[in-house]
Amino acid sequence: MTADSPHPGPVTPHRTAAAFGGLEFGIYVPQIVPDYETLAGLARTTERTGFGTLWLFDHLYAPGLPDHPALEAWTTATALLAHTTTLRVGTLVLCNNFRHPVLLARMATTLDLISGGRLEFGLGSGSVREEHRQAGLPWGSAAERSERLGEALEIITRMFASERTSFEGRHYQVRDIPNSPRPVQRPRPPIHIGGAGPEYTIPLVARYADVWNIPTYGLRDWTSLTGVLEDECARIDRDPSRIRRSHQAVLAVAAHERDLPELRARMHRRFDAAAYGIEDGYIGTPAMLVDRLGERAQRGVSAFVFMVGVKQAEATMELFAAEVMPQL
Repeated sequence: MTADSPHPGPVTPHRTAAAFGGLEFGIYVPQIVPDYETLAGLARTTERTGFGTLWLFDHLYAPGLPDHPALEAWTTATALLAHTTTLRVGTLVLCNNFRHPVLLARMATTLDLISGGRLEFGLGSGSVREEHRQAGLPWGSAAERSERLGEALEIITRMFASERTSFEGRHYQVRDIPNSPRPVQRPRPPIHIGGAGPEYTIPLVARYADVWNIPTYGLRDWTSLTGVLEDECARIDRDPSRIRRSHQAVLAVAAHERDLPELRARMHRRFDAAAYGIEDGYIGTPAMLVDRLGERAQRGVSAFVFMVGVKQAEATMELFAAEVMPQL
């Protein structure tokens, strides 16, 4: 991996969905469904209600729910982009171990072209060891997976920028591979890297990300992680203000304050793992959510990815669009 890769200017994707007070809102709906039409209907609601993005997960099956039906991420994203007109679609995040970076760069370039520049490109090192073991895919230590991810990001960013790419690394070797036509978005589809690890993740964010996706629990260490990111950017001579911050957390809207206790209890049952960071999420009345979103925006978050369940997604989006968005 070279140390002198050029850092692009701010990515200017073709955004046609509304942004509110400079903030962008997206919906993360795990595709744990038995049929495509369910997701297609949610995508149409997402687009109609003014949310800018729809996000999927990338796993071989629903983590922890191997017997539940679930749709594959890349195929689903392609179909959703084909069946919408303004909605942007991405995956938080694609697993680098599932697809060779040359193939992935070609897939992303093609989908960006087909969708008229509406692809959001998230990539990570992998998070579920068991699915790798079952499929016979390489896993390795966190350091090895991060090194593999760094090489993949180097190849993919070069392929987005150039018609031909060569690369010689420990994990990947690429020799004069063409990529034509180029992506619609310039200089490339926005690259999202998620996580809060100061040793492996943040250096990759500094070098490659257009958007740093802060997971549910990441706000707890926001100040220190921001310092790490700024130091890493200084080390490679990149302006950290060119990296947008997004926060991924649970969303649940209560129409009335009297509904809050039951809603909170339900969300704690639904998202009971500590990693979901319920208390750092967005559960409250419209007025409460406006205040919390404003406070997060003051801290530098400009995009929000709201985690919702399939069954509650449509009603949640409708209420948020009617009662929260107008106040922003």
